[in-house]
Amino acid sequence: MLITLPISELIPGMFVDSVSKQFEGIDSIKIKTRGLVRDKSIIKRLVSEGVQELLIDFTQSNVGVPSKYQEKPKATPVIKPTSKTQTGKIKKIITLEQEFAKASTSYEQHNRKLQGLYGDITSGLKMNISLLDDIAKDIVASVFRNYNAMTILTRIKDKHMYNWQHMINCAIFVTVFAKYLGYKESVVHELAMGALLHDLGQAKLPQGIFSKSEDVNKLEMQAIKKHVAQSLGLVKGEKGITPLMLDMIVNHHERLDGSGYPRGIEGEKLSRPARIMAIVDVYDAMTSDRPHQIGDEPINALRHLLSNNLLFDNELVQRFIKCLGVYPVGTIVKLTNERLALVTEGNHKNPIQPKVKVFYNAKHNHHVTSKDIDLNTSEQGLKILASIKPLDYQLNLARLLKEHLVV
Repeated sequence: MLITLPISELIPGMFVDSVSKQFEGIDSIKIKTRGLVRDKSIIKRLVSEGVQELLIDFTQSNVGVPSKYQEKPKATPVIKPTSKTQTGKIKKIITLEQEFAKASTSYEQHNRKLQGLYGDITSGLKMNISLLDDIAKDIVASVFRNYNAMTILTRIKDKHMYNWQHMINCAIFVTVFAKYLGYKESVVHELAMGALLHDLGQAKLPQGIFSKSEDVNKLEMQAIKKHVAQSLGLVKGEKGITPLMLDMIVNHHERLDGSGYPRGIEGEKLSRPARIMAIVDVYDAMTSDRPHQIGDEPINALRHLLSNNLLFDNELVQRFIKCLGVYPVGTIVKLTNERLALVTEGNHKNPIQPKVKVFYNAKHNHHVTSKDIDLNTSEQGLKILASIKPLDYQLNLARLLKEHLVV
């Protein structure tokens, strides 16, 4: 996203694409600099040279778009075809229900394909990069049609499928977040591929480590850390692998304070895509069921990311929370009227007041006729008390989603 800013609004972390306006005095030198503003001394120099306006590329910046330049989030439209496009074709608006049926089928297929690919790599066979490319394209296309459908499916957990499900979920979260941040679709596809590839090297490690019902020991952790190098080895020489993808693979376990691995690099040396991948990787890992853990609730994972601002980019974490919502789509929540509801759409302005679909009476333990409610405009003043786990009420989330979201 390119935005023209006055020099007074330039801050460290912004990426200058070009100088668009400069006072031309007798002694001034025409500035043609391009790059990341690392500290205030650079800003002082630009001011002294008479720079008045700059074109900022926020897709390469380490800071977000200032709020006054952000596009206002659009509400999810109702089921109606829009007006004709410039080519004369009718462009349909895709609702959550319309996209969910297709997304759920794709999600199951992607899991099966990745499971097969994972098994092939474990057996020493060559990686099929085109298969991953097809999965990435399908995820990006689905998210751009309706960003909620695929995201909801990430809430379905299976501890026996974590290794490959984690890669798919990360690709979905990265795609949704990158779209929210304003990245172009071509770049979003690269980011999705990086997410699919980031942990693939784990297939080359002893699989008994990942199927343990207890935490790994120090020796096993040392072995797990080698997955970064293994992932790099798998993609070496493959067509279509870009520097951005390699960056995500190499640096997704690095941390801002230098405590990460494999190289312990820190701060400004970590790119924005690597910081995004680190956030998404930890979020999905914490909220997933695995052989040694029951997945935590999203709100707790988000609190963890927010409280560890020495490890994760705090500005990006805050934007990730606004993107997903405090109660991400697919979460089951308990309302103040003793009803359970499924979160179907986030609220970027007020993350604690999403749109929900009420389906269950928690007081008397029975299903009720489903009803869509926007908590932001609810006349009854309904609020969310807490998120709950489906098993607390003997609910099958996969079946629940199909019952209420498949048209």
